[in-house]
Amino acid sequence: MKPILFSLAVAAGAAAAADTPRGPGFADPLTVPALRSALAAHAPVNALARAGQRLVAAGQRGHILLSDDQGESWRQASVPVSVDLTAIAFATPQLGWAVGHDGVILHSRDAGATWQRQSDGRDAVKTDDRPLLALHFSDPRTGIAVGAFGLARCTQDGGLQWQACEERLDNPQGMHLNAIAAVGDDLYIAGEQGLLLKQPAGARRFGALAQPYKGSLFGLVGSGARLLAFGLRGNAVFSQDGGASWQPASTGVRSGLSAGAALPDGSWLLVSQAGQLLRSANGLSFRQASGASPEPATAVLAVAPGRTVIGGIRGLRVETK
Repeated sequence: MKPILFSLAVAAGAAAAADTPRGPGFADPLTVPALRSALAAHAPVNALARAGQRLVAAGQRGHILLSDDQGESWRQASVPVSVDLTAIAFATPQLGWAVGHDGVILHSRDAGATWQRQSDGRDAVKTDDRPLLALHFSDPRTGIAVGAFGLARCTQDGGLQWQACEERLDNPQGMHLNAIAAVGDDLYIAGEQGLLLKQPAGARRFGALAQPYKGSLFGLVGSGARLLAFGLRGNAVFSQDGGASWQPASTGVRSGLSAGAALPDGSWLLVSQAGQLLRSANGLSFRQASGASPEPATAVLAVAPGRTVIGGIRGLRVETK
């Protein structure tokens, strides 16, 4: 597998699908509910999130899964679409959103058990089926979703209305926007060709940050003023001052880094597309955890000390220290 984030492969697949003839037998995945399957927990997973104590995973063909036992078992949620889902977030333990292909945005009011469609690419003046790849809600009313080719949608009313908001981002070339994360009171976006954007607390606009790596960034995590951004070929950069300056991090791998976490004890965790699990005490020097599964990973969530849930192309698994 090439070292490229699964969500970007998703974007490429969506672009190809847009050119596929839709004959009489075509069933629009925006109108077909996700198929229930006993194997859903072993299908590709793109995103993990918490809904209070509940864990929620989203992935292929509209699958959303729930766990109330720290990832030991999973059950399927009721989802009205069967497009691939790429990101999921909760503003409260009850209120959640998920995004994916065809610009779809879903909403749950019951901790992820059932979902309703709020918006999709058909709502635009001209149909816009660019995939959304990441989202964030700062409170139950205020959210932003971003994606391929600079796509950005914002809401101020909990998703009753979603508006185009690309003008708020310093992204004149329309780069893919792969990840969005809140760190402290600030909001950050990571994208292709080294794009890093920051919206400081109280500001409306995302401005560009300068950093030494110019390849695609697939994610970022942080705590306080410390930030870790990561992407292609094992590259990662670390900042201790809210993005004002950056240092290259030594990861020791050449695989694409697809997801990460800043842990409560101050340490850092990264997973790769080759299935490597990397840990660091300082964000600058990583070591590979022994015994980790070699299965490609796309999402990671630390759920308890020494316990991590990982999602990837073969579904969900738990790693223990």
